[in-house]
Amino acid sequence: MTPQELSLALARILTDIVEERRGRSDDAVQGETDIVVTEQDTQVERPKNRAHGDWASNAAMKFAKRLGMPPRELAEQITRRAAEIEGIASAEIAGPGFINLTLDAASAGETARRVVEQGVAYGHGDALAGQVINMEFVSANPTGPLHMGHTRWAALGDSTARVLRAAGAEVTSEYYINDAGAQMNKFGRSVLAAALGEPAPEDAYPGEYIQELGARVREQIPNLSELADQDREAALEQAQELAYQLQLAEIKDSLERFNVHFDVFFSERTLHAPGENGEPSPIEAAIDRLREQGHVFEEDGAIWVRTTDFGDDKDRVFTRGNGIYTYFAADAAYYLSKMDRGFGEKIYLLGADHHGYIGRLTAIAGAAGDNIETDVTVLIGQLVNLNGARLSKRAGNIIELDDLLEWLGSDALRYWLARYPADSPLALDGEKLRSRTNDNPVFYVQYAHARTCAVDRNAASAGVDRSSFEPSLLTHPTETDLLGKLQQYPGIVAGAAELREPHRVTRYLEELAASFHRWYDNCRVLPMGEEPIGDLHRTRLWLNDAAGQVLRNGLDLIGVTAPERL
Repeated sequence: MTPQELSLALARILTDIVEERRGRSDDAVQGETDIVVTEQDTQVERPKNRAHGDWASNAAMKFAKRLGMPPRELAEQITRRAAEIEGIASAEIAGPGFINLTLDAASAGETARRVVEQGVAYGHGDALAGQVINMEFVSANPTGPLHMGHTRWAALGDSTARVLRAAGAEVTSEYYINDAGAQMNKFGRSVLAAALGEPAPEDAYPGEYIQELGARVREQIPNLSELADQDREAALEQAQELAYQLQLAEIKDSLERFNVHFDVFFSERTLHAPGENGEPSPIEAAIDRLREQGHVFEEDGAIWVRTTDFGDDKDRVFTRGNGIYTYFAADAAYYLSKMDRGFGEKIYLLGADHHGYIGRLTAIAGAAGDNIETDVTVLIGQLVNLNGARLSKRAGNIIELDDLLEWLGSDALRYWLARYPADSPLALDGEKLRSRTNDNPVFYVQYAHARTCAVDRNAASAGVDRSSFEPSLLTHPTETDLLGKLQQYPGIVAGAAELREPHRVTRYLEELAASFHRWYDNCRVLPMGEEPIGDLHRTRLWLNDAAGQVLRNGLDLIGVTAPERL
């Protein structure tokens, strides 16, 4: 019996009690007819002291006042009925009205079979079913390589998207390519000068990568020098476009090697481009759409959007008096694009220096007619620094993601970056990330998985298989603890998705690994000496394989591999 099933059973019991009291006029209390009991109201949790049972609930204390009953009296009615449910060995009252539930061994042990049979689907649920979400993150300018500042947003964004999908949401991971504006022109001038062997412009992008791009551009456009002599602007346009495509390809390759996947790479340039039949560009159309909502006004020759109506600190200029669109205009058009593509919630994961975007994006959502409470979410991440990381020789004054991957590997980076909430500053020790000791959480969790695989290999050699399953035999305290941890996994995933906090999965995996290691030290799957193979050995193999499955499932949610050997 899972925690979710227990919560549902308690909700049904409470609902029955409410219905019974409604039928007794002498017991009726004001507002009782409005009481609706849900599974959320009766959630169970592991008690701190395991001697108090397997699961605990404060449901009686929550509903006692509304039902006009003392908490212990309501708890007595609940425990009496709960004790009659198959799979519950005992139901007891503690303190002012807490309910402690103990499962019988067979009911608890069934979790192992459930996990193994469900496989990769175990932990997936429907808590967010029906939600269509756009998850935008990283969105670095395509004018240079990805650096350490992007790694945290890449890891957190991808992990969050995976957790949301596991909870039933339909999620599109999106990278917004800032391929329009002054930074692209600066990039083009920098590469063209490098390709032609000219001195770098005063505002050129620094780093050897510009020289490398220049060499590749010169190689793929052999007549670039002649073209530049004849038409400098044409040469600049060709060099800039080719360098942009080469740099974007490098960014995509770095992300793939970081095990970060995007469904959509959205080009900002498309927002400025008119339609095939001469229709207005998305940016031009955006102002008309916002005007229809009644939030546009003109002043001093400029077009404004009254974003202060939605909590922004100031109204925003859409088009300046000279007719030039602002960055806000592109942001608004991009948001409208997400609406047009059918996304309900739009999630933005932004860096620590983007706090001003919270009010701006919320205001855009409100001006566009969205619900600012549910349809837009802006998550601000904090900075990360890594002791021992070296500045890139290619990129000059930054630490490249590629160099970090070569030094630390994707697994260590992904795990540690997903291990903390986005809004907490993060300082990491590079040597600890590289260590193969139990002090390194990613090694500790991966080692637990590798141990489950070693048990499988040794069991196969000894002739132990899963041909029988007797869950009532799983009575050792470490088995009860491990089964309880496995039962928690679906709730952990649902909670991480609801809160957009994938670090909850990593912390759970460390607890699960600890429970598995304790079980491994106390309970043998293989028979000792001449001991014959029995049902206990076979049943423990089910438990071993269930632990391995959940470790794999959880590691996959944060983009980390589950090695079979370490």
